[in-house]
Amino acid sequence: MFINDVEQCQWIRQKFETPGVMQFSSEEKRRLLARLVRSMRFEDFLARKWSSEKRFGLEGCEVMIPALKTIIDKSSEMGIENVILGMPHRGRLNVLANVIRKDLEQIFCQFDPKLEAADEGSGDVKYHLGMYHERINRVTNRNITLSLVANPSHLEAVDPVVQGKTKAEQFYRGDAQGKKVMSILVHGDAAFAGQGVVYETFHLSDLPSYTTNGTVHVVVNNQIGFTTDPRMARSSPYPTDVARVVNAPIFHVNADDPEAVIYVCSVAAEWRNTFNKDVVVDLVCYRRRGHNEMDEPMFTQPLMYKQIHKQVPVLKRYADKLIAEDTVTLQEFEEEIAKYDRICEEAYGRSKDKKILHIKHWLDSPWPGFFTVDGEPKSMTCPTTGIPEDVLTHIGNVASSVPLEDFKIHTGLSRILWGRADMTKKREVDWALAEYMAFGSLLKEGIHVRLSGQDVERGTFSHRHHVLHDQEVDRRTCVPMNHLWPDQAPYTVCNSSLSEYGVLGFELGYAMASPNALVLWEAQFGDFHNTAQCIIDQFISTGQAKWVRHNGIVLLLPHGMEGMGPEHSSARPERFLQMSNDDSDAYPAFSEDFEVRQLYDCNWIVVNCSTPANYFHVLRRQILLPFRKPLIIFTPKSLLRHPKAKSSFDQMISGTSFQRVIPEDGVAARAPEQVRRLIFCTGKVYYDLVKERSNQCLDDQVAITRLEQISPFPFDLIKREAEKYPGAELVWCQEEHKNMGYYDYINPRFMTILKRTRPIWYVGRDPAAAPATGNRNAHLVSLKKFLDTAFNLKAFEGKTF
Repeated sequence: MFINDVEQCQWIRQKFETPGVMQFSSEEKRRLLARLVRSMRFEDFLARKWSSEKRFGLEGCEVMIPALKTIIDKSSEMGIENVILGMPHRGRLNVLANVIRKDLEQIFCQFDPKLEAADEGSGDVKYHLGMYHERINRVTNRNITLSLVANPSHLEAVDPVVQGKTKAEQFYRGDAQGKKVMSILVHGDAAFAGQGVVYETFHLSDLPSYTTNGTVHVVVNNQIGFTTDPRMARSSPYPTDVARVVNAPIFHVNADDPEAVIYVCSVAAEWRNTFNKDVVVDLVCYRRRGHNEMDEPMFTQPLMYKQIHKQVPVLKRYADKLIAEDTVTLQEFEEEIAKYDRICEEAYGRSKDKKILHIKHWLDSPWPGFFTVDGEPKSMTCPTTGIPEDVLTHIGNVASSVPLEDFKIHTGLSRILWGRADMTKKREVDWALAEYMAFGSLLKEGIHVRLSGQDVERGTFSHRHHVLHDQEVDRRTCVPMNHLWPDQAPYTVCNSSLSEYGVLGFELGYAMASPNALVLWEAQFGDFHNTAQCIIDQFISTGQAKWVRHNGIVLLLPHGMEGMGPEHSSARPERFLQMSNDDSDAYPAFSEDFEVRQLYDCNWIVVNCSTPANYFHVLRRQILLPFRKPLIIFTPKSLLRHPKAKSSFDQMISGTSFQRVIPEDGVAARAPEQVRRLIFCTGKVYYDLVKERSNQCLDDQVAITRLEQISPFPFDLIKREAEKYPGAELVWCQEEHKNMGYYDYINPRFMTILKRTRPIWYVGRDPAAAPATGNRNAHLVSLKKFLDTAFNLKAFEGKTF
């Protein structure tokens, strides 16, 4: 077990080594039998009705259903009111039916090939779906809320998502010790031992802002738990280092012994709720079928499956035992089976009446009161995102001060705080101060803000400093953001473990719990999000389409070509844009609510802000919208301290809003008919273009327009800009390579809005395999090359499109 605590070791010894400790009353045995009946007959029913359908049944480990119910029973007895579960697909339908208690007809109708999907998204296969249910626990007679979180085919991907949702539920209830909310994670043995996200999730369990105060892990272990053949049995199915890594006791139990399973699960639940620590229950069983019901395991495991086919099902074995000891009669057992079979048949009959599949009936994280009763936004408008100047000033003053007395800060930090105070007096902000004002204003409005990631407290580029450290008292810290107003919402800023996959999944789960929180994950560099690609692809990009699950998580991805090499330059905007669902070829119908309607119809929002004010506004808009969408922000690096990259309070006060497009506002805009070239760009390259235009004295001949919101594409504003300069050549300029960045996304959309009457020429770096060079000189040469092309007004003469 690798437990160093003597008290905990003694506790475990007492639970397992005390003679006669595993005693069950007749009532408990009968309840266990009834639960086994439901577990096994459910699988039998599905097999009879849909013999050729994949369902990833639980045959071989039917005892998992009473195991999970026992964990919930014991936890409810000890005060738990909310249990959040995550699991792969094996046995999911059975858990939905017999643990969560999903209506059987809603499960059965999923097998109907003629069932029409409601217009709620693309949906998902039935054995990936989740569920939320509030009910009475029949054993404790207490209210219990159960959530089974939807999961893709990536078996362990849901683990950190469940932990994040659990942490959020604990936070909103004030349940700091995890006495009201807990999680259960179900694993397969191969995935538990082999997939790294399992251990990323375990490693979060002891971090202050990530701990959920212990999780009960149940492993469905497809080892041959029943055999006496030493060639086919193992005393422990995992290497000893697994136990060391997870830092939790692992209780191995034979799944063919239901009473032992129930006892061990009860002990595991008691352990978690006593010591607030993780625990693993290893159900050593077998899989009666192959990978799924269509798979033939005899192809590759003939000897093993000859043994498996000889096995007496656990239900019959346990029923025979209880009948032999006169706990139940054969008639009572048969009546229990007949009773559940009748329930299934009646539900099957009702399921035939269902003609439409409503994905929202499978929602795992509802937000009561946020949407209408039909699940629609209460409006299709968004208020302005500016705030009163006195609020800006107040936040700026707090951001430049130390709220605690006798608190010694670093001298270098004193200069940073002095700089903030100076900017506040001058009514201007840089990126860090704009972010501070966005967060602070939301806290004033009662919105919880949580910022998570590697080194986010200080900021990767030492620009944020949201946590101050006393230079003379060890571990004494101060978070000025939590000293803005007496009745403000709490601000959480937390350095994560060195993980992207697990931590991003955690924050996604955290954002699932409530729409009234701004939850942000920041990558150390935008390039590093690719180790969390599974969460981005399977949950963030597609979550609403598959599971009708709104989520407002914000990804902050530092991005920019600055000669820092191929792993510290690109957040891969092309990947996010490729997964955006807006149609490049559909000419939109413009209406009064076009801007908000477009946001509602998209799967996520992708922005690259060029000013601190716009960054401030897009963060506030994320909360003020009447719905929630993931927000991808490509954030700056060098612009954090660029002298030109500052905004005035005038761009942030009441009445101002996020600008999807920032048009040219200089000399060229005053005489648009004289402009020969209109350059569209996004992000940091704007500052390079403005400098070069000035150097070449082309301010009156070249206009530069910034695309701040890239997806969904601002067709209306791009159309307006192009029409404003009818004689101008249109150019798209980016610092990324041509096969990366934004060009492949914007080009067809420009063609659509321009009805293919004018080309949009590309200016930028040539196609490449790596996103950036590691050579500083090569970087500067390629920068000069494309800037020269951008302002060469004859560059495209004679070319056709």
